[in-house]
Order: sequence, then C-alpha cells, then structure tokens
Amino acid sequence: QVQLVESGGGLVQPGGSLRLSCAASGRDFSAYAMAWYRQAPGKQRELVARITSGGITNYADFVKDRFTISRDNAKNTVYLQMNSLKPEDTAVYYCNGFRLGHDYWGQGTQVTVSS
Repeated sequence: QVQLVESGGGLVQPGGSLRLSCAASGRDFSAYAMAWYRQAPGKQRELVARITSGGITNYADFVKDRFTISRDNAKNTVYLQMNSLKPEDTAVYYCNGFRLGHDYWGQGTQVTVSS
C-alpha cells in the first residue's frame, strides 16, 4: 500500500508554469505506475499523464508538448511540470499510483489559471 500527498498547486496567470509534486510513503514506490489526473468542476476526472515503473511516459493530447511527468525513485516522488498553462487547465489535480490491480489516490491539489 502507498499513501500519496500532492503539493505545488496554486494560482497562475495564463502562459505561466507550475510544478506539482506527489510524495509517496510506503514500500516499493519504484514498482508503481504513477499518473496525474485532473477534474474540473462539472466534469469527469481525466488522465493527464502517466509514467510506468520503467520510466515510459504517455500524455493526453491536450497537454502534449506543455506538460512533463517525471519520477525520482530515490525520493519516492513523482512530478508534473506544467508550462504554457491555459485557463482550461484549471482543475483539481490528483496523483495516482497503480500496482497489482490496486489504485491509490492523493487528496488533490487545486490549480487555477486566471488573469
């Protein structure tokens, strides 16, 4: 089992950048596939980016070339670097860990893109 805590959200102007962090506690973090999801008001939760235990990444089309997911297994942390932010990126961002058929979620961090 793993516990996940997100940080790094906040208010940013359009075109700005933020880096989200997700700190994991528990065993075998390196064996987990990790992902970032987001949920905007009135919308379903959607996948933003995923990174496998082996470091393979994939992204939703709406964030390609703007967001980068990475992980530091020595620090038990996964990151989401978000550049060129748009108002439509406003959402609660959730960290997800997946292993052996089990999903684990953080509490979420709010990202608001507004002038």
